[in-house]
Amino acid sequence: MSNFDELYREIILDHYRSPRNRGELPSPPALRVEGFNPLCGDEIVAYLQIDDGVLSDIKLTGQGCSISQASCSMMSSTVKGKTLDQVREAIKNFKQLMTVHATTLQENGQPVEADLRTLGELAALQGVVKFPVRIKCATLAWNTLSQGLDDYGAP
Repeated sequence: MSNFDELYREIILDHYRSPRNRGELPSPPALRVEGFNPLCGDEIVAYLQIDDGVLSDIKLTGQGCSISQASCSMMSSTVKGKTLDQVREAIKNFKQLMTVHATTLQENGQPVEADLRTLGELAALQGVVKFPVRIKCATLAWNTLSQGLDDYGAP
């Protein structure tokens, strides 16, 4: 295992063991949205507080594998306090990492560095693309957030 793989593994385990933004927000005014992966049983509930076009707070509950729960934690840290346009951009970038990025690996199997630098800790999840069945685990939180924004009527 390379040093980067070990570091990425540690980041994922840290977010799994000590999830960020865990809990519930009062509803209303928070929007509550549920996500479920029927293939493996992962589930999350996201509570979104949107004020003046900003995702001012986000809390998450649920259960699942280390990949889905770490991704929830990383996602919440990434989008909290961002404008809805920035949140949509983060969702797009992460989904791109989980799909397009799988086809942009160099010959040695290592990711193109320029693509990962802008992702911060989210880059730790790039190894998931090697296991296509786990991509749904990693994207569950992001799809749930996107659904919540759609339900809210955000652009």
